[in-house]
Amino acid sequence: MRVGITGHRGLSADVEERVRGMLAEAVKEYDPAGLVAVSCIADGPDSWFAEAVLKHGGILEVVVPAEEYRDKLPDWHHPTYDALMSRAAEVHETGMTESTSEAHQAGSEILVGLVGELIAVWDGKPAWGFGGTADVVAYAQRTGVPVRILWPEGASR
Repeated sequence: MRVGITGHRGLSADVEERVRGMLAEAVKEYDPAGLVAVSCIADGPDSWFAEAVLKHGGILEVVVPAEEYRDKLPDWHHPTYDALMSRAAEVHETGMTESTSEAHQAGSEILVGLVGELIAVWDGKPAWGFGGTADVVAYAQRTGVPVRILWPEGASR
């Protein structure tokens, strides 16, 4: 099963802990022998899901939205990004250079096209900017990819 991930970044420590638990539980529902995670491995749910799938024995494929993508992620996340990238079985690229909202959406559209299911760590609210979680969910729904929404009850961004 090929499963993609999208989700809100910059969550509080409390929400992070709860989301990590939800992702770990979700991953356990899949047979590790056939599980392929597809992720852009940004800080937050993208990386947490990738880590959970690898720990479960699955495979990781990475989508890189732009050549400058890593540089635009928080510096503190670079070691995690690099470690996950080194474990990627395959890397998909958009061919874009600048890490813009358009590149992020293009990467997400590639991701959705590669998977049979999308997990969305999403509060159900509109995106704060183009290419946000809500836009990725809407794209998946328009293209017929099932979306599984995970969000801790009572949590906020």
